[in-house]
Amino acid sequence: MKILFLGTPDFASEHLKYLIENKFDVVAVISQPDKPKGRGKKLLPTPVKKVAMEYNIPVFQPKKVNKEGLEIIEKFKPDIAVVVAYGKLLKPPFLDALPFYNVHASLLPKYRGAAPIQRTLENGEKKTGITIFKIDIGMDDGPIALQKEIEIGEYETFGDLYKKLLNLGKEALVEFLNKYPMKLVSQIGEPTYAPKITSDDLNIDFTYDFIVVKNKIRAYDPVPGARTDFKGNVVKLFGVFFAGKSNHNSPGKVLEITKDGAFISCKNGVIGVKYIQFPGKRKIAFLDAKNGKLVKEGDFLGKS
Repeated sequence: MKILFLGTPDFASEHLKYLIENKFDVVAVISQPDKPKGRGKKLLPTPVKKVAMEYNIPVFQPKKVNKEGLEIIEKFKPDIAVVVAYGKLLKPPFLDALPFYNVHASLLPKYRGAAPIQRTLENGEKKTGITIFKIDIGMDDGPIALQKEIEIGEYETFGDLYKKLLNLGKEALVEFLNKYPMKLVSQIGEPTYAPKITSDDLNIDFTYDFIVVKNKIRAYDPVPGARTDFKGNVVKLFGVFFAGKSNHNSPGKVLEITKDGAFISCKNGVIGVKYIQFPGKRKIAFLDAKNGKLVKEGDFLGKS
C-alpha cells in the first residue's frame, strides 16, 4: 500500500517517522511552505520536511495544495493519504482523488478544530483520545474508522497530555493501516470546537473560579505559558499542583510561599503554583523568587 503523507509540525513528523520505521511505504510527503523564524528570519524546514529529507522521501510544499496536489498524486499513484496536523483545508477535486484519513487528537465530535489538546485541558475534561476519520469537505466531521480513549489526570499539563496522545496516535495509525480498510461509522453526539489559540486565551483572571484558573494554567504549560500582570510586567505561571476551596476573597493575592510553591487566591478557592517566569528570564521556583525579593506574600497577581 502506497501512502501519501501530509503534515507540518512536530506532532506530524513523529507520526511520519513512526510509519517509516515500521516499514510502511510512504512514497511522497506534502508539508506547508517553510516559514522564517528567529531574529535573522531565516527560512527553516518544517519538522515533517526534515524527516522526509532524512529518509530520502520526495517532499513537496505547494502553496495551493488542492491544485498542485493532484499532480503529486498522478506522479506517485498512492493508494491512500494520511493527514496529521497539515494545517490547510483540503478540497475537491484533490480530496476526491484518494481516500484521505486524518489523525485527530480528540474524541470526535468533541473538539473539532486547530487546538484540541489545549481546549480539552482548558475545559477540564476527564478523558480524551485519538480519532482516525475519513476526511470530507466539512471540518473534522467525517466518518470514524478508529478511536482510542485515555483518561486525563487532574493536574496533567499540555506537555504531559501531548506526549501521551502522540504515542497513542502513532499506535492507532499503525493499527488502522494494518487493518485497512476499516468499517466507518458516523460521528455521534453534539460537536464542540477547538479554535486556534490567541494571545487573549493565555490571560489568567483570578476573579474566575479556582478550577477555571487551574485548568487555564495547565492547558498552556509548558508552552506558550499562561500569563498575568504583576507590578507592571507580564509574568507566566507553570506547575499547578493544588486546587482547593477556600473562604479567601482576594483574587490574585499571594497567600503563602513555601518550598512547594505559591498559594494564590481565586474566586471560591486557592491554587498552588510551582514556578513563575519574569520577562526575558527563565522560569524559577516561587521560593527562589521570594528569596530574590522578586515576589512576597501579600503581593497581588493579575494587577499592574
